[in-house]
Amino acid sequence: MNTEDSSRTLQAHSQSAEPGLRLPASGLVLRAPSLDDARHVHALVQACPPLDVNSLYVYLLLAHHHTETCVVAQSANGLLQGFVSAYIPPKMPDTLFVWQVAVHEGARGTGLGGKMLSHLLERPILSGISTIETTVGPDNAASRGMFASLARKRNMQITESALFEMQHFGHEAHEEERLLRLGPLSACPG
Repeated sequence: MNTEDSSRTLQAHSQSAEPGLRLPASGLVLRAPSLDDARHVHALVQACPPLDVNSLYVYLLLAHHHTETCVVAQSANGLLQGFVSAYIPPKMPDTLFVWQVAVHEGARGTGLGGKMLSHLLERPILSGISTIETTVGPDNAASRGMFASLARKRNMQITESALFEMQHFGHEAHEEERLLRLGPLSACPG
């Protein structure tokens, strides 16, 4: 898929249930995803290897059931530039598990992933969150750097432990996914 095709594929629906946060310098709006965004999120994740691409149905469920814990970044021309999927695990009401962070190739290196995470953490519905968890492959330096930066900004500690090892993935060729746990969460300094 070339960049022009990718941009057309990532064209997003401009309506949203949440007005969102406008980032003036970039012209991006951070907001909750809508059902109309799901197919564009799916295309964005496909354009962001090494992220695992889930079925379109998964992204529909995230936009329907987990709207309050997911965020999209939409440019002024309606293109999706970023997406974060996260949820609160049923037995861990004080934890936000960050599943995927996808940033369009043209927006990489701008800190957009961290901005989307910070936007999520400022939502009133997540005021009871004290811990962030995510899984990261051992060689995913960009993701590790993003979470380390978030931890520094929020004065959180990071611990790392084994979670999903290669044998857990069966015959699928997949590297291990290490659990990163950040906390305790504190307000972001002004």
